[in-house]
Amino acid sequence: MKSVNPNGGLVYSTDAGRMCPDCRQPIAQCACRKAVAPPTDGVVRVFFETKGRGGKGVTVVRGLGLADPELTVLGKKLKAACGVGGTAKEGVVELQGDHRDRVMALLQTLGFRNVKKAGG
Repeated sequence: MKSVNPNGGLVYSTDAGRMCPDCRQPIAQCACRKAVAPPTDGVVRVFFETKGRGGKGVTVVRGLGLADPELTVLGKKLKAACGVGGTAKEGVVELQGDHRDRVMALLQTLGFRNVKKAGG
């Protein structure tokens, strides 16, 4: 089944699911949205969260203002420096465990000037 937008263009297909209106690719393979950095206020905030994770603590870094390719590279550097697992997606880097101080120091050495500990 295919659904077509009245202004032209495919919006949904049972073959691939949702389609990007700009590049007309499936959302999972869309290249045009991944290349754009999310907006930021210039402050990198480093949180420690346990909410919604079954009591497991996670260090969360928000406000980097990087597009997905650069965010993935930074996420790998942070995970390697802390020796933990984690993920980098949608403008946020998550690291398993409480590594706020180490992450803040590393981000400052990488050139992020306005890094703050947030959330308690």
